[in-house]
Amino acid sequence: MLQIEKLTKRYPTGDLALNAVDLEIPKGQVIALIGPSGAGKSTLIRCLNRLVEPTSGKVTLKGQDITALGARGLRAARRKMGMIFQEYALVERLTVMENVLSGRLGYVGFWRSLFRKYPQSDVDEAFRLLDRVGLLAMADKRADELSGGQRQRVGIARALIQNPDLLLVDEPTASLDPKTSRQIMRLICELCEERELAAIINIHDVALAKMFVQRVIGLKLGELQFDGKPDELTADVLTTIYGEEDWEATIEKVDDEDLDEAVV
Repeated sequence: MLQIEKLTKRYPTGDLALNAVDLEIPKGQVIALIGPSGAGKSTLIRCLNRLVEPTSGKVTLKGQDITALGARGLRAARRKMGMIFQEYALVERLTVMENVLSGRLGYVGFWRSLFRKYPQSDVDEAFRLLDRVGLLAMADKRADELSGGQRQRVGIARALIQNPDLLLVDEPTASLDPKTSRQIMRLICELCEERELAAIINIHDVALAKMFVQRVIGLKLGELQFDGKPDELTADVLTTIYGEEDWEATIEKVDDEDLDEAVV
């Protein structure tokens, strides 16, 4: 479904953010992208929809070469790549409903988008999504009245109303408390399963990655260091990716939390 071939990004400063990364992600698979700061995680996600232009390599989504598209073709392709941001990227003065509907801007004409005149089918879908993410009662609230977890749920609904083939998620839990972080990760994974939607989640929290996703990709200095199942993410692998640390304690913590959830 998504193929990444020799994807490389070198900045004008000479810094190499990505070095010939190869990945293939099938339909419906949710992966976590882990690695230390500066590993190239955010760069990789942004190269896929060309918010950052790759230096070389190829990105193919459902048979379409994203890296070869001109401006018009890229705008159309981005409709099928929903993005969820660390800092939410909501318009604070707009309502929750208006922020969700902004995910349809790529589908409506200029004048409709200017005056926020969306088709009734889009409005109906926005209500349905708000209900699914637990915010139906807040449809008319301004975005600046929401908590961090509520803002992230709006961002999820806004991405899904695009009806994407691929979800790109950049640090969705970085600003959230531990309980809310787990709720948001669980919600993203459930929605992807319901929609058979592939997702790449850039995340610093190794424990969360191990708890919720099907596959983990580890980056270090722009190069692929690990590609496997969460239970294959051993202390030795984590040391290779991040360096020396008491990784056994992290792994035990995940096992204990999984047991707690099973008991509940």
